Amino acid sequence: MNIHNFHYTNIYKKREINITIVIKKYEIQGVDVMKIEEIDAITYKNNQHNEAREKVVKDETITLTINGTISRSLSAIEDSLKEFAVGYLFNENLVKSLEDIKKIEIDGVQINVEIDDTLLKTNETVLCSDSAGGWRSKIKEVHPVESDFQVNVKELIDRIEELKDNAEIWQATGGTHVAGIVYNGEFVVKEDVSRHVAVDKVIGYGILNGFDLNQSYVIYSGRMPADMVIKMTRAGVPVLASNAAPANSGYKKKKKGNITLVGFLRGQRCNIYNNQNRVIFD
Repeated sequence: MNIHNFHYTNIYKKREINITIVIKKYEIQGVDVMKIEEIDAITYKNNQHNEAREKVVKDETITLTINGTISRSLSAIEDSLKEFAVGYLFNENLVKSLEDIKKIEIDGVQINVEIDDTLLKTNETVLCSDSAGGWRSKIKEVHPVESDFQVNVKELIDRIEELKDNAEIWQATGGTHVAGIVYNGEFVVKEDVSRHVAVDKVIGYGILNGFDLNQSYVIYSGRMPADMVIKMTRAGVPVLASNAAPANSGYKKKKKGNITLVGFLRGQRCNIYNNQNRVIFD
Protein backbone atom coordinates (compact mmCIF):
# COMPACT_ATOMS: atom_id res chain seq x y z
CA MET A 1 0.00 0.00 0.00
CA ASN A 2 1.32 3.43 -0.90
CA ILE A 3 0.20 6.76 0.50
CA HIS A 4 0.67 9.76 -1.80
CA ASN A 5 0.14 13.40 -0.99
CA PHE A 6 -0.52 15.63 -3.98
CA HIS A 7 -0.28 19.43 -3.96
CA TYR A 8 -1.93 20.93 -7.03
CA THR A 9 -1.51 24.46 -8.30
CA ASN A 10 -3.99 25.29 -11.07
CA ILE A 11 -2.83 27.95 -13.54
CA TYR A 12 -6.31 28.68 -14.81
CA LYS A 13 -7.95 29.20 -11.41
CA LYS A 14 -4.82 29.90 -9.33
CA ARG A 15 -5.94 27.65 -6.49
CA GLU A 16 -4.08 25.02 -4.50
CA ILE A 17 -5.76 21.87 -3.17
CA ASN A 18 -4.32 19.30 -0.82
CA ILE A 19 -5.23 15.80 -1.98
CA THR A 20 -4.41 12.67 -0.01
CA ILE A 21 -4.72 9.35 -1.81
CA VAL A 22 -4.26 5.86 -0.40
CA ILE A 23 -3.41 3.57 -3.30
CA LYS A 24 -3.79 -0.22 -3.25
CA LYS A 25 -2.53 -1.35 -6.64
CA TYR A 26 -0.95 -4.48 -8.03
CA GLU A 27 0.07 -5.41 -11.56
CA ILE A 28 0.31 -8.85 -13.13
CA GLN A 29 2.12 -9.11 -16.47
CA GLY A 30 1.58 -5.41 -17.16
CA VAL A 31 -2.19 -5.56 -16.68
CA ASP A 32 -3.67 -3.40 -13.94
CA VAL A 33 -5.82 -5.90 -12.03
CA MET A 34 -7.81 -3.01 -10.57
CA LYS A 35 -9.32 -2.51 -14.01
CA ILE A 36 -9.53 -5.93 -15.67
CA GLU A 37 -10.22 -9.46 -14.46
CA GLU A 38 -10.98 -12.79 -16.12
CA ILE A 39 -14.18 -14.81 -15.72
CA ASP A 40 -15.42 -18.17 -16.97
CA ALA A 41 -17.56 -18.13 -20.09
CA ILE A 42 -18.79 -20.26 -22.96
CA THR A 43 -18.21 -18.80 -26.40
CA TYR A 44 -20.38 -19.65 -29.40
CA LYS A 45 -19.34 -18.97 -33.00
CA ASN A 46 -20.05 -20.70 -36.31
CA ASN A 47 -21.98 -23.55 -34.69
CA GLN A 48 -19.13 -24.22 -32.24
CA HIS A 49 -19.15 -23.61 -28.51
CA ASN A 50 -16.13 -23.72 -26.22
CA GLU A 51 -15.23 -23.03 -22.64
CA ALA A 52 -13.15 -19.88 -22.32
CA ARG A 53 -11.73 -17.27 -20.00
CA GLU A 54 -12.96 -13.79 -20.91
CA LYS A 55 -11.65 -10.42 -19.76
CA VAL A 56 -14.17 -8.05 -18.18
CA VAL A 57 -13.80 -4.55 -16.83
CA LYS A 58 -13.61 -4.44 -13.04
CA ASP A 59 -15.91 -1.75 -11.71
CA GLU A 60 -16.48 -0.85 -8.09
CA THR A 61 -19.08 1.01 -6.06
CA ILE A 62 -17.47 4.39 -5.50
CA THR A 63 -18.86 6.60 -2.74
CA LEU A 64 -18.45 10.36 -2.91
CA THR A 65 -19.19 12.13 0.38
CA ILE A 66 -19.58 15.89 0.35
CA ASN A 67 -18.98 17.89 3.55
CA GLY A 68 -19.54 14.76 5.61
CA THR A 69 -23.30 14.85 5.06
CA ILE A 70 -24.24 14.03 1.47
CA SER A 71 -23.13 10.69 0.02
CA ARG A 72 -23.56 9.55 -3.57
CA SER A 73 -22.64 6.05 -4.71
CA LEU A 74 -21.98 5.07 -8.31
CA SER A 75 -20.46 2.33 -10.40
CA ALA A 76 -17.03 3.28 -11.75
CA ILE A 77 -13.49 2.07 -12.33
CA GLU A 78 -11.22 2.72 -9.36
CA ASP A 79 -8.94 5.00 -11.34
CA SER A 80 -8.42 8.77 -11.70
CA LEU A 81 -10.77 9.36 -8.77
CA LYS A 82 -9.35 12.78 -7.91
CA GLU A 83 -10.05 13.92 -11.48
CA PHE A 84 -13.52 12.43 -11.27
CA ALA A 85 -14.27 14.22 -8.00
CA VAL A 86 -13.24 17.62 -9.38
CA GLY A 87 -15.05 17.09 -12.69
CA TYR A 88 -18.19 15.89 -10.94
CA LEU A 89 -18.30 18.89 -8.60
CA PHE A 90 -17.94 21.33 -11.49
CA ASN A 91 -20.26 19.50 -13.88
CA GLU A 92 -22.99 19.18 -11.24
CA ASN A 93 -22.74 22.91 -10.48
CA LEU A 94 -21.67 22.27 -6.89
CA VAL A 95 -18.59 24.48 -7.24
CA LYS A 96 -17.69 27.36 -9.54
CA SER A 97 -13.91 27.41 -9.08
CA LEU A 98 -11.12 25.45 -7.44
CA GLU A 99 -11.26 27.98 -4.61
CA ASP A 100 -14.59 26.38 -3.63
CA ILE A 101 -12.88 23.01 -3.06
CA LYS A 102 -11.20 22.94 0.35
CA LYS A 103 -10.03 19.31 0.49
CA ILE A 104 -10.17 15.99 -1.34
CA GLU A 105 -9.31 12.73 0.44
CA ILE A 106 -9.36 9.38 -1.36
CA ASP A 107 -9.07 6.05 0.45
CA GLY A 108 -9.72 3.15 -1.89
CA VAL A 109 -13.28 3.56 -3.16
CA GLN A 110 -14.15 6.29 -0.67
CA ILE A 111 -13.91 9.93 -1.76
CA ASN A 112 -14.39 12.64 0.84
CA VAL A 113 -14.52 16.26 -0.23
CA GLU A 114 -15.00 19.51 1.57
CA ILE A 115 -16.41 22.38 -0.45
CA ASP A 116 -17.88 25.81 0.05
CA ASP A 117 -21.51 24.93 0.72
CA THR A 118 -23.08 28.01 -0.87
CA LEU A 119 -24.19 26.18 -4.02
CA LEU A 120 -24.82 22.98 -2.07
CA LYS A 121 -27.47 24.75 -0.03
CA THR A 122 -29.18 26.33 -3.03
CA ASN A 123 -28.98 23.47 -5.57
CA GLU A 124 -31.95 21.18 -5.99
CA THR A 125 -31.19 17.55 -6.85
CA VAL A 126 -33.39 15.34 -8.99
CA LEU A 127 -33.59 11.57 -9.40
CA CYS A 128 -32.11 10.28 -12.65
CA SER A 129 -31.16 6.94 -14.16
CA ASP A 130 -27.46 7.36 -14.93
CA SER A 131 -24.51 6.19 -12.88
CA ALA A 132 -24.16 9.39 -10.87
CA GLY A 133 -25.61 7.68 -7.83
CA GLY A 134 -29.11 8.32 -9.17
CA TRP A 135 -28.89 12.03 -8.38
CA ARG A 136 -28.10 15.11 -10.42
CA SER A 137 -28.24 18.84 -9.82
CA LYS A 138 -31.46 20.19 -11.30
CA ILE A 139 -30.95 22.20 -14.46
CA LYS A 140 -32.49 25.58 -13.72
CA GLU A 141 -30.72 27.75 -16.28
CA VAL A 142 -28.20 27.48 -19.06
CA HIS A 143 -25.48 30.07 -19.56
CA PRO A 144 -24.20 30.25 -23.17
CA VAL A 145 -20.53 29.43 -23.75
CA GLU A 146 -18.80 32.31 -25.52
CA SER A 147 -15.66 31.13 -27.26
CA ASP A 148 -13.74 31.88 -30.48
CA PHE A 149 -12.29 28.36 -30.46
CA GLN A 150 -12.05 26.52 -33.79
CA VAL A 151 -10.91 23.03 -34.73
CA ASN A 152 -10.19 21.47 -38.11
CA VAL A 153 -12.54 18.67 -39.14
CA LYS A 154 -9.52 16.54 -40.15
CA GLU A 155 -8.21 16.78 -36.59
CA LEU A 156 -11.53 15.52 -35.26
CA ILE A 157 -11.43 12.58 -37.67
CA ASP A 158 -7.91 11.73 -36.53
CA ARG A 159 -8.74 12.16 -32.84
CA ILE A 160 -11.68 9.75 -32.86
CA GLU A 161 -9.29 7.08 -34.16
CA GLU A 162 -6.72 8.01 -31.50
CA LEU A 163 -9.45 7.76 -28.90
CA LYS A 164 -10.11 4.14 -29.88
CA ASP A 165 -6.39 3.36 -30.09
CA ASN A 166 -5.86 4.64 -26.52
CA ALA A 167 -8.87 2.80 -25.09
CA GLU A 168 -6.90 -0.11 -23.65
CA ILE A 169 -9.63 -1.40 -21.33
CA TRP A 170 -12.27 -1.17 -24.07
CA GLN A 171 -9.99 -3.05 -26.47
CA ALA A 172 -9.50 -5.81 -23.89
CA THR A 173 -13.10 -6.06 -22.66
CA GLY A 174 -15.48 -4.01 -24.82
CA GLY A 175 -16.96 -2.83 -21.54
CA THR A 176 -16.10 0.86 -21.22
CA HIS A 177 -16.94 4.28 -22.56
CA VAL A 178 -14.01 6.43 -23.59
CA ALA A 179 -13.61 10.19 -23.30
CA GLY A 180 -10.80 12.53 -24.27
CA ILE A 181 -10.06 16.21 -23.79
CA VAL A 182 -7.84 18.19 -26.17
CA TYR A 183 -6.13 21.45 -25.26
CA ASN A 184 -3.27 23.12 -27.09
CA GLY A 185 -2.27 19.84 -28.74
CA GLU A 186 -2.39 17.78 -25.53
CA PHE A 187 -4.78 14.82 -25.72
CA VAL A 188 -5.77 13.04 -22.50
CA VAL A 189 -7.97 9.92 -22.54
CA LYS A 190 -9.96 8.34 -19.67
CA GLU A 191 -12.17 5.24 -19.64
CA ASP A 192 -15.03 4.14 -17.42
CA VAL A 193 -18.13 1.97 -17.38
CA SER A 194 -20.16 5.18 -17.38
CA ARG A 195 -19.91 7.80 -20.09
CA HIS A 196 -20.75 10.43 -17.47
CA VAL A 197 -17.89 9.37 -15.21
CA ALA A 198 -15.45 9.18 -18.15
CA VAL A 199 -16.33 12.75 -19.13
CA ASP A 200 -16.16 13.95 -15.50
CA LYS A 201 -12.65 12.47 -15.33
CA VAL A 202 -11.32 14.32 -18.38
CA ILE A 203 -12.95 17.60 -17.36
CA GLY A 204 -11.46 17.19 -13.89
CA TYR A 205 -8.06 16.47 -15.40
CA GLY A 206 -8.25 19.62 -17.46
CA ILE A 207 -9.20 21.76 -14.47
CA LEU A 208 -6.45 20.32 -12.26
CA ASN A 209 -3.83 20.76 -14.96
CA GLY A 210 -4.56 24.33 -15.95
CA PHE A 211 -6.35 23.73 -19.27
CA ASP A 212 -8.25 26.71 -20.62
CA LEU A 213 -11.50 24.79 -21.10
CA ASN A 214 -12.86 27.65 -23.24
CA GLN A 215 -10.19 26.72 -25.79
CA SER A 216 -10.59 22.94 -25.49
CA TYR A 217 -12.91 20.26 -26.82
CA VAL A 218 -14.19 16.93 -25.52
CA ILE A 219 -14.46 13.86 -27.74
CA TYR A 220 -16.07 10.66 -26.51
CA SER A 221 -18.02 7.49 -27.25
CA GLY A 222 -21.68 7.95 -26.49
CA ARG A 223 -24.90 9.71 -27.31
CA MET A 224 -25.26 13.45 -26.74
CA PRO A 225 -28.43 14.07 -24.69
CA ALA A 226 -29.18 17.18 -22.63
CA ASP A 227 -27.35 16.07 -19.49
CA MET A 228 -24.09 15.57 -21.39
CA VAL A 229 -24.42 18.93 -23.15
CA ILE A 230 -25.08 20.59 -19.79
CA LYS A 231 -21.71 19.28 -18.59
CA MET A 232 -20.07 21.20 -21.42
CA THR A 233 -21.89 24.44 -20.63
CA ARG A 234 -21.06 24.25 -16.93
CA ALA A 235 -17.39 23.52 -17.68
CA GLY A 236 -17.25 26.12 -20.46
CA VAL A 237 -16.18 23.65 -23.19
CA PRO A 238 -17.40 24.92 -26.61
CA VAL A 239 -17.24 21.69 -28.68
CA LEU A 240 -18.45 18.14 -27.94
CA ALA A 241 -17.66 15.47 -30.54
CA SER A 242 -18.82 11.86 -30.64
CA ASN A 243 -19.07 8.83 -32.88
CA ALA A 244 -22.74 8.63 -31.87
CA ALA A 245 -25.84 10.74 -32.40
CA PRO A 246 -27.28 13.73 -30.56
CA ALA A 247 -30.62 13.37 -28.83
CA ASN A 248 -33.34 15.95 -29.34
CA SER A 249 -32.91 17.11 -25.73
CA GLY A 250 -29.21 17.62 -26.39
CA TYR A 251 -29.97 19.51 -29.59
CA LYS A 252 -32.22 21.94 -27.73
CA LYS A 253 -29.75 22.47 -24.88
CA LYS A 254 -26.77 22.99 -27.19
CA LYS A 255 -28.55 25.94 -28.82
CA LYS A 256 -29.23 27.53 -25.42
CA GLY A 257 -25.70 26.75 -24.24
CA ASN A 258 -24.08 27.72 -27.57
CA ILE A 259 -22.33 24.34 -27.74
CA THR A 260 -21.17 22.93 -31.07
CA LEU A 261 -22.00 19.24 -31.38
CA VAL A 262 -20.18 16.98 -33.84
CA GLY A 263 -21.97 13.66 -34.25
CA PHE A 264 -21.57 10.48 -36.31
CA LEU A 265 -17.80 11.02 -36.32
CA ARG A 266 -16.89 7.83 -38.13
CA GLY A 267 -14.39 7.16 -40.87
CA GLN A 268 -14.25 10.24 -43.07
CA ARG A 269 -17.63 11.71 -42.13
CA CYS A 270 -19.46 13.65 -39.44
CA ASN A 271 -22.46 15.92 -38.86
CA ILE A 272 -22.04 19.35 -37.27
CA TYR A 273 -24.82 20.98 -35.28
CA ASN A 274 -25.02 24.61 -34.12
CA ASN A 275 -22.37 27.31 -34.42
CA GLN A 276 -20.80 25.35 -37.26
CA ASN A 277 -18.09 27.99 -37.77
CA ARG A 278 -16.18 26.39 -34.88
CA VAL A 279 -15.35 23.48 -37.21
CA ILE A 280 -13.22 24.56 -40.16
CA PHE A 281 -12.57 22.84 -43.50
CA ASP A 282 -9.54 23.11 -45.78
